[in-house]
Amino acid sequence: YLKHLPVDYVKIDGGFIKDMLNDAANREMVAAINDIGHSTGRLTIAEYVESEAILRALQEMGVDFVQGFHVGRPEPWSWEAQSLSLDEE
Repeated sequence: YLKHLPVDYVKIDGGFIKDMLNDAANREMVAAINDIGHSTGRLTIAEYVESEAILRALQEMGVDFVQGFHVGRPEPWSWEAQSLSLDEE
């Protein structure tokens, strides 16, 4: 299905990310999802990045983007930010 989806990004579920350093199967799943995403021309996003070690492992795999408390906490929506991004379009 991924091959035919009209999407630009593939998000790698945090359930695989959070234990990838201690669970070889999870690490291989993350690597495989990343490789499949890239081979189909999509960028990849890993969620649940909670440590520097996970961040480094994802960087070594070539994951394109990350989300999680290690890189930044969620923030309330800012109307000023929305206004700025709409003005730029």
